[in-house]
Amino acid sequence: MARKQGARRVQQKGRRSRAAVPALAGNARMARQAERRGAILAAALEEFAASGFAATRLDDVARRAGVAKGTIYLYFNDKEHLFQELVRAELSPIVGAVATPQMAQLPPQAIAEIIADIFVREIFGTRRKDVIRLVITEGARFPKLAEFYYHEVIERVMTALRPILTRAVERGELPNDALARFPQLLVAPALVALVWNSMFDRFAPLDVRDLMRAHLDLLFGERTSSGKSARNSPRNSL
Repeated sequence: MARKQGARRVQQKGRRSRAAVPALAGNARMARQAERRGAILAAALEEFAASGFAATRLDDVARRAGVAKGTIYLYFNDKEHLFQELVRAELSPIVGAVATPQMAQLPPQAIAEIIADIFVREIFGTRRKDVIRLVITEGARFPKLAEFYYHEVIERVMTALRPILTRAVERGELPNDALARFPQLLVAPALVALVWNSMFDRFAPLDVRDLMRAHLDLLFGERTSSGKSARNSPRNSL
């Protein structure tokens, strides 16, 4: 009896082991596919940044990624789709960091400071700035790319910020409704810095962090030593 039970347990373990083999193989295959897709996106970023959208060839992307050109079409329909997925991969996490329920609970100055910090660290401190620069420089020639970027990035950020800033006006946390009507004001200096440094960095590089700090001081008042806005202090109310 004991031998029969032992034999059954061995058989059950064997069946479980055989069932696990296809699952492990599937996981390994998915990991390879994800790695290959990531390599193609990384190569595309390098090529787009170096040559622009129009001049970039999928042959060059494939060569840089170390894959056959046909492999690209297993993951992306064409060059436009590749660029769109690059935008999504690089910038969706940034959009997600802004459009959160936690962000909606913060005062407007704290939100602006978080956004400024995100721009400095996660965009200007990485190759993501090249993606945005490409949209700025190529958007007029390729309106579908600009439209995709608008809906995927700009619209989502503006949709998240407007109600937050409107509530801040209603609570008296902002002196007027300018930011609620034009949330673009929060990110305007980042775009100025991006364009400026793309054109004039060799002659007069712009310190993005200092620019964003100065912009926040203009919007909310210069900080005091306690870290609070000094806009409503006696010195600033004169």
